[in-house]
Amino acid sequence: MLSPTSTDVIRATLPVVGAAISDITTLFYRKMFDAHPELERDLFNRGNQKQGEQQKALAGAIAAFAALQLEPDQARVDLILSRIANKHASLGIEPSQYAIVHTHLFAAIVEVLGDAVTPEVAAAWDEVYWLMAETLIAMEAGLYASAGVAAGDVWRDVRVRERRHESADTVSFVLTSLDGSPLPSFAPGQYLSVAVHLPDGARQIRQYSLSSAPSRGDWRISVKRAGEVSNFLYHNVFEDDVVTVSTPFGDLVLQDDDAPLLLVSAGIGCTPMIGMLSHLADTEDSRPISVLHADRSASSHAHRAELTELVERLPFAVMHRWYEDLGARRPEGSLREGRADLGEVTIAPGTRAYLCGPLPFMLGMREALLAKDVPAENIHYEVFGPDSWSATV
Repeated sequence: MLSPTSTDVIRATLPVVGAAISDITTLFYRKMFDAHPELERDLFNRGNQKQGEQQKALAGAIAAFAALQLEPDQARVDLILSRIANKHASLGIEPSQYAIVHTHLFAAIVEVLGDAVTPEVAAAWDEVYWLMAETLIAMEAGLYASAGVAAGDVWRDVRVRERRHESADTVSFVLTSLDGSPLPSFAPGQYLSVAVHLPDGARQIRQYSLSSAPSRGDWRISVKRAGEVSNFLYHNVFEDDVVTVSTPFGDLVLQDDDAPLLLVSAGIGCTPMIGMLSHLADTEDSRPISVLHADRSASSHAHRAELTELVERLPFAVMHRWYEDLGARRPEGSLREGRADLGEVTIAPGTRAYLCGPLPFMLGMREALLAKDVPAENIHYEVFGPDSWSATV
């Protein structure tokens, strides 16, 4: 909790800092990478940096966290920081790295805001930063402890047992341990990081949802051919190859209750839903489950046949599919043409909704769910890439 003095200063300066936060975070990354080029080369997502997505997400998180110190809302704080902490854990972030961020972030604040950064202003924002950082460090320590690993020690080599095409541009990899022992379990909906060394020498890391049930002793990820890491995996990794992956993390997980479920996905966002459905089918779950998926076409729909099979294994599950291009097919049964629309979908009281797909798709689905009286706290989501949602909703 912020001190009363710092609270007053943050209240007075938040509009100015908030208006400049995008400039601050952009300059921050430039300064940090100039001082530590290995972080840009070996840890941060170069694609997100180039597109400005990481800067936007960081700016939103800082501004939202600061605002929540003035009007406390612990649920929103937990939402924002839990997602960051899980992503950090999957990257093996260690407490000492927060000091590096602090140095270059505050150098950027001073450079952008100039004389407006008085000693009192600097002290107040320093307090905000360390309150946020120490909360994240504590969360990450809990995640590492739950995973049974030391802080940052999340990496292991695994072997590709099977590679299979799941659509025209997506392959799945079944991963096993090198010694044949079962891999650690995970919660349905979680993801792991994959680290690869690219031809230019950079070590780049991306996260992939686990698209298998946790009870099988192996891990499966599905990779769509898009972006430098996914393209590298698609074109270069085959059976018996060894890849480096992290322990599974992520907070888009099924709640331990019997609430009706609504699983909503678009494109490659189907992967955490496939993992959840695999678990639900393996445990013979009997609750009402509605599965909604949108895609460009049947040939683009990764895990299309598997999705149908999983829904058929669940006694009270129904499926709705939308393809923008049906080709020679005609709308029938659960198959519709166009974009996903919840207008005719019945949603049972008490439903928990899980969303994954492009951000505009998920924001649209969230608005539709709220309009159908689904409580905001029952709407859960996963963003592939920097999270620019949680700081804005």
